[in-house]
Amino acid sequence: MANYDYEIIVIGAGPGGYETAIKAAQVGKKTAIVEAKYFGGVCLNEGCIPTKTLIHTANLYSEIREAADFAITGIDMPAIKVDMERLQQRKNRVVNTLVSGVRGLLKQNKVTIINGTASFKDQHTLVVEGKEYSAEYLIIATGSEAFMPPFISLEGHTNVITSREALELTALPESMAIIGGGVIGIEFAHIYSRLGVKVTVLELMEHILPMVDEEISEMVKKRMEKNGVKILNGAKVKKIRDNEVIYEWNGKETAIAAQAVLMAVGRVPNTKGLKAEEIGLAFEKSAIITNSRLQTNMDNIYAIGDVNGKAMLAHTASHEGFAAVANICGHNHRINYDRIPSCIYLNPEVACIGMTEAQAREKGYDISVGKFPMAANGKSLVEGDTDGMIKVVLNKALGEILGVHMYGHHVTDMIGEISVAMNLEATAQEIIDAIHPHPTISEAIPESFMAAFYGRAINC
Repeated sequence: MANYDYEIIVIGAGPGGYETAIKAAQVGKKTAIVEAKYFGGVCLNEGCIPTKTLIHTANLYSEIREAADFAITGIDMPAIKVDMERLQQRKNRVVNTLVSGVRGLLKQNKVTIINGTASFKDQHTLVVEGKEYSAEYLIIATGSEAFMPPFISLEGHTNVITSREALELTALPESMAIIGGGVIGIEFAHIYSRLGVKVTVLELMEHILPMVDEEISEMVKKRMEKNGVKILNGAKVKKIRDNEVIYEWNGKETAIAAQAVLMAVGRVPNTKGLKAEEIGLAFEKSAIITNSRLQTNMDNIYAIGDVNGKAMLAHTASHEGFAAVANICGHNHRINYDRIPSCIYLNPEVACIGMTEAQAREKGYDISVGKFPMAANGKSLVEGDTDGMIKVVLNKALGEILGVHMYGHHVTDMIGEISVAMNLEATAQEIIDAIHPHPTISEAIPESFMAAFYGRAINC
């Protein structure tokens, strides 16, 4: 370790950073972690966890209002409401529990915690609150921040918020315009429309959730519109003036007034104050460039998670961190970015992994596609919601799994099965041969593989 203070210093204590630091300590490395604001990062504090806490309440509120459909009577419907202040208190309790757990895990694993903002002095040295810390290896895990597009001008007294403020509302606006129909925008559209807010989504692309298989995204759009969300695809937002969003749609300029305007057009890597460029780290736009080993152009510095711009998902960051630690220890670990599951927490949920049908065709694969509708699944019928399907994309000649796309209840908990299968290079036949319990939503998985592999499912 020469004369360095630590063998590894991790910069940033989000999901990727803190799990990487723990992994480094567990393999015997003298490890420290630097955090400027809060442990758990965006995910635990103003992203994944608080969003899902609000989603749970929004879903429960909707289920109570639909209780009569399940033979439950006696509920005073006009009296039912969501207390936003109490919801915020619950959200904060969930967040605080997990954040304190992160601190506890770091201490338990003997990771030194350094509080403050880190900046590079040189390739091996950080400055944190005026004090220098050196390490043989450094792992950057500084995450991302909400993107505020410069091409959308703000005029007057605007009511623009980001996802951070959208998670802290203690009173519901009557109306909300959401700019961006990606995962963040659509999850918030689900939350607030279910809580009674009039929601309009303005999306530049021809489909919402552009990273999702088009057939699935169209099903989601249809369901959300049925639930009262107005979705405008092909809408180019030009400016926000006071409480109005001015946009171009179908060749005409028009405006919509909203009490709140949520900017949800994506996130960008965060390297503010890091002085990474000053020491010579290479960037592509705002992302730190890394090779397949997660190394930057300086071989003792690694970058994981949102800051490298490869796949902005918490679980990706964690596994990139594990790979980085393994590579520091002399191994040769790579991340297969074609096999990373993605989840969207609506009602029903969306989960997908691998290529969409369009992507597989574009890459020249001879494919077979299988679909199984949730309307043919007994458990879906029992639960009173038969919207959705499971769609499978196979390499026809080999039965190789190229992609699986799910829309239905509990699918975010089911996609892990496909992740394991793809990691093990399982074939369609092996999925079909694996016995799935009855009655479950998961029974739809082998059915969809039968539809793709044999050309016909059993139950539809």
